[in-house]
Amino acid sequence: MKVRIEFLCLFAATSLITSGPTLASDNGAEQSWVEESNATTMMVMEAQAKFTPEAFANLGIEKYDGEIFDLEDGIYQRSQSHTQELITQVREQLQSADNPKVIQDMKILIKSLQDQYETAELERRLMLPYYNLSQTLFYGFRGLLDPRVASARYPAALERLRKYTGKDKKHTPLTELAKARTTERFNVPGLVGPYAGELETDLGNVERYGAGLEKLFADSGLEGWEDDLATLQEQLNDYAVWLKKEMVSRSRPNHQLPKEIYANELKNFGVDMDPQDLIRAAQLGFGEIKNEMQTIARLIAKERKLPSADYRDVIRELKKEQIPPAELMPFYRDRLKTLEKIIEENHIISLPERDVVIRLATEAESSAIPAPFLSTPQLIGNTGQPAEFVLVTSNPTAKEGEAKMDDWGHQAGTWSLTVHEARPGHELQFASMIESGISQARIIYAFNSANVEGWALYAEAVMKQYLPLEGQLFSLQARMMRAARAFLDPMLNLGQIEPEQALNFIMNDVVLSEPMARSEVDRYTFRAPGQATSYYYGYMNMMRLRTEVELILRDRFDQLRFHDFVLAQGLLPPDILRQAVLQDFVPAEAATTTP
Repeated sequence: MKVRIEFLCLFAATSLITSGPTLASDNGAEQSWVEESNATTMMVMEAQAKFTPEAFANLGIEKYDGEIFDLEDGIYQRSQSHTQELITQVREQLQSADNPKVIQDMKILIKSLQDQYETAELERRLMLPYYNLSQTLFYGFRGLLDPRVASARYPAALERLRKYTGKDKKHTPLTELAKARTTERFNVPGLVGPYAGELETDLGNVERYGAGLEKLFADSGLEGWEDDLATLQEQLNDYAVWLKKEMVSRSRPNHQLPKEIYANELKNFGVDMDPQDLIRAAQLGFGEIKNEMQTIARLIAKERKLPSADYRDVIRELKKEQIPPAELMPFYRDRLKTLEKIIEENHIISLPERDVVIRLATEAESSAIPAPFLSTPQLIGNTGQPAEFVLVTSNPTAKEGEAKMDDWGHQAGTWSLTVHEARPGHELQFASMIESGISQARIIYAFNSANVEGWALYAEAVMKQYLPLEGQLFSLQARMMRAARAFLDPMLNLGQIEPEQALNFIMNDVVLSEPMARSEVDRYTFRAPGQATSYYYGYMNMMRLRTEVELILRDRFDQLRFHDFVLAQGLLPPDILRQAVLQDFVPAEAATTTP
């Protein structure tokens, strides 16, 4: 398994890795507990920044802009000892805390630190360290040289370059440290190496990330980076040669992780469910979604006089309505305006003040994340910088001759994707939290994939009824894909199905293009095993919670107030969110006058 440097360095890189704001609330009492909580969270961040400063620079803590992560000798022992000390410090502060929300936030911090400690220990015991440095450095520099970041911070990238390469004379070249940390574990018996398919993909992307780095620096307006970047590129190319020589022979031919590692992955992504129970629940959901899709497909086929009413054939017909490349961005922006009007007219959720930015992904971004995603801005000290809905229209790692990725460029598919990534999905989720001033612990350390992705998939379900039939069909297809993920991912990782079987199922029954289907299988097998299950799991939790609240409140239920309250809690795990809703929201709503 890849060492978690990617996770630690890329908080703001994808919709999976995000963090929190520090904007003030208008309520003085509310702001008081947030400040108290943030002080403890900042203490934790300051301590962790000693090991992964790029992560906290990407969050907006500028003093770490020029620092680089620690791969020096003894890093595992030093970081683990440090984490234990942090847990002790937070527990001591917990003893004197009296505000219930501050107490809850401190418990969130403790759990996050414990999870980090246990994950590091487990991977140390079972896995051979493997570093995908090209991708890690690309995203680290991308976070610093982002156009949304103040240009006054850009020169720190030159400082990082000299440290990564060892040209500052105080640092050993990063590639040499990575080799040393891996080599020192070669003789430990029983360690599992990276998956061969993962290694092949990563090595194939080295050149793409190199081109991406060069473009980042060229676009930044900085001067004097060329020689140092050329040195770094040489070192990364040498590191790739070393990986081919030393790691390919140590890679594992089968994608399956040790069971303990996979179970831990599910936990870290927020999925607190036995894999077999998850498989059964998702298979049931898949069948029910398919039946609903078939009903809508028949209506569309009749209206359009299509030769076949099978949902698969109807989807393939609608996919032919591809938007010309030059019109793609304007089309998505117009679609967003229509959705915002629907949200306002139907009192679904309060819209934030800031606008949504939509752009196309670069080739390097598409290589790392071959599916549309949200790129969050600087979230600590955010002064209005927006999130970006990044549209991916190709899979650069797809094999030559594979069909074109046609999943996100056709008219009917723009509805659900814009809902998921923009509004009322991910972008609205983060914009609302930025503007309301939620505590950092509830966003940085409470974060997991289930509470983020669960909200976005739930948002799709809420919006479906307001869409035209074609939009409804693809909204259901998106939900079907998430249900399929929730049983295919564990089935693949438990050895119950082979990758080619999963690929064919996704192409034929979910009706995704071959490059998109292949990126799905890559996600389940090595990009992020376990993460794909979080969408449907989080969605089920949100739907259960809403149903529970509706049963209690009946005519008093107001979805706008419910949705606003949910987002005002931050990225809480499902169990803590449910507790907040039942203890705070429901009693307040029940006390209102019946409409």
